[in-house]
Formats: sequence, structure tokens, C-alpha cells
Amino acid sequence: MTVLALEIGPTRFAAIEIADDVGPEETRQIPIPERQAWERTRDLVLEVAAGRELTAVGIAAAGPIDMSSGVVAPAHVRDWQAGFPLVESVQKLFPGVAVALALDGVCLALAERHFGGTQEVMDSLSMYISDTIIGGVMVGGFVVVGRTGNAGQVGHVLVPGYDDPCVCGGRGCLEAVAGSGALVRWANEKGWRGASIDALVAAAQSGEPVAVSALERAGTALGRAIASVAALLDIDRVMIGGPMAAKGSALWKPLQNAVAMHARLPSLPGLRALPSELGDLGLLAGAGVLALSTLQQQQS
Repeated sequence: MTVLALEIGPTRFAAIEIADDVGPEETRQIPIPERQAWERTRDLVLEVAAGRELTAVGIAAAGPIDMSSGVVAPAHVRDWQAGFPLVESVQKLFPGVAVALALDGVCLALAERHFGGTQEVMDSLSMYISDTIIGGVMVGGFVVVGRTGNAGQVGHVLVPGYDDPCVCGGRGCLEAVAGSGALVRWANEKGWRGASIDALVAAAQSGEPVAVSALERAGTALGRAIASVAALLDIDRVMIGGPMAAKGSALWKPLQNAVAMHARLPSLPGLRALPSELGDLGLLAGAGVLALSTLQQQQS
């Protein structure tokens, strides 16, 4: 039985076989294709499959998606912006194979629930911060999927006190304030000359004032958004991944301060926001859980 996980993520396309003897070093990945996105995806999956007979493929895809039709339309994949039938295309590539699609945030929540920091709690929010901000919600131990499959888009929660324009067309979205691309642009406008979030995080660790201020800005915005989501859903654990959310980052103190300031309901004294330990494997791990769960359902 060969099960594959495919990630159509915010920063890469990646695939891996799901098996006990397969480690992270077996991940195959490519940058987001500028053209021929399906052809590049097909080659990636075929490389991982290596001619073996597959039984299931789980797909974690950046949104928006339509779970009922298996169509994805991520804004950062030029070929697919109008919608691409990803599930149908994978099924044609591997006839008879169970193919399951879920939003990247849904898969992230599944990964944290099975392998990460939310295993012992029933209600949680899982986040990953890159240019986009991925979010997935667990309520009562079950992942929240939503009507079309797009539930958990915490990057588009409005943050009080901010009016930054967002790619979605709105203003003041969390992603427009605390997404890594937005943060680098903000720092550049303040005189910092770096070009990547990794460089910004390193500069903040070295004490460069603009870089520190940038991460403090992101932390404050994240803390306010988390407090709002926690009040709405009565969650008690938030896991945050991504380069700027590593332990010891300048992000964390303002984030925790904002949570303490705004999460004041008597039902929220145990709310904790913590750095994720899943690294870059969260979406693939969650896609693997999705594939195995779908396969079990079909066999039962």
C-alpha cells in the first residue's frame, strides 16, 4: 500500500510517501511554478510514486478551493487562478486511487492534532505564517472544514488599529499586517534594506531596531487576532509555525502581551499560544492523515 501526500503550499509544491520508514529527507519539492503548474505537479508526484501502485493521495492546497468539485484556485499559482480541477487530474494520473483534497489550514490542524502541539486539547487554532497566513480550527476534536472547504482563513480576520490594504481587496486583514511579505515591505519603508523574512528575523535577533519593530508589529496584530478567534470559538491552544515564529523570536513577547490584554473573558484564562514544532512538514503530514482517513472510510 503506497500513500502519497501532496502540498500545494504558499511557498512551494512538495510531495512525500507516507510510510513509517520514510523521513523528512525524502520530501521532494519545487518552487511555485511560474507556468505549466500541472505539468510540474505531475512530474513531482510521479517522481515520488516511482512506478509503484498507489492506493491514496492526500492533497493540502492553498485556497480558495472547492471541495465538492476538487477545484483549486490559489492566487499565487498563475495557471490556476481561474480554477484548476486538481483532484480530477490526479485521478486521471492514477486511475482507481482514492484522492482527497483539503485546504492547507485544515491539513495543518490535522497535523497538529495527530503529531504536534494540540494532541491533548479538543479546541485549537493552528497557524503558519508566510506571505500568506494559514489557519486551521479544531472544535471538539474535529477539524472545521466549512461549507466550501475554506474554513479557517485566519489571515483575513480584521485586526483593530490597522488599515493596511490586503490582496483580497479588504483592509486591515491580519495577513496584510503580519504576513512575511507585508512585514518585509513595512521594514523596507522604514529604512531596512533586507529582502527576505529570514533576513528580517536574523536582523531582529541581532537587535536591529527596525527589524525588532517589524516583528513587534506582527506580534501585536497576531495577538489581537488570536484573542478575537479565541473569544468566538472558545479555544484554549494556538500553535504558530513559520520562520518568524521560532522560539525566542521578537514576535512572541508582544504577541503574548496582546493576548493577555484582549483575551479577558473568564472562559479564557488557559489560552496559550506556542511555537509549532512541525517545521516544514505540517501540510504534508496533514495531507497524509487526510489520505489515510479517506482510505479507511472507503474500506469500511
